[in-house]
Amino acid sequence: VARRLSLRKHPECHSMVGGKAIEHLAQTGNRQQHTFRLPMQQYRNCDFSFSGLQNLVNKAIIQKEKEEGIQEGEILSCVKDIAAAVQHAVAVHIIQRTYRAMLFCIKNSILSSKNATLVVSGGVASNQYIRKGLQTLADANDFAFLCPPPRLCTDNGVMIAWNGIERLRAGLGVLYSTDGIRYEPK
Repeated sequence: VARRLSLRKHPECHSMVGGKAIEHLAQTGNRQQHTFRLPMQQYRNCDFSFSGLQNLVNKAIIQKEKEEGIQEGEILSCVKDIAAAVQHAVAVHIIQRTYRAMLFCIKNSILSSKNATLVVSGGVASNQYIRKGLQTLADANDFAFLCPPPRLCTDNGVMIAWNGIERLRAGLGVLYSTDGIRYEPK
């Protein structure tokens, strides 16, 4: 969405990564100016998908570009409102699916309803809006909430490398020879 909105060209966001730019603009946007249907509402499972939402947002951007008479790549006047609406839809989707997962785990005795913990990490945990929503979800369901500081949530690759270093130091599960290992791209 940030790429499609050309946020690198936005004066407030030129040095920000996409997710951070969306979060920044959403703070002063009005999410009620645009309503995006939540993804996968017909599926009663815990899966996440954002492709349908991305398609809806793209259509809305195309429509707004036509209305404003601008070319793709130019900044829309309503860019903050779109950012706020997208961030909200993403947050609600994540919160709904996480709630289903929490209920599933309790119902199937995977987690105890006492001392259960919701752990949130990775890039999504650096978004304060989503983070607050998940904190509220955890609190409302008597789950502890664990989330690394935002500065440690921006790159999963760093977290994976850090885990590797810790495992190497502890001598746990470290593979010293790659003989016989096949590497295949997805």
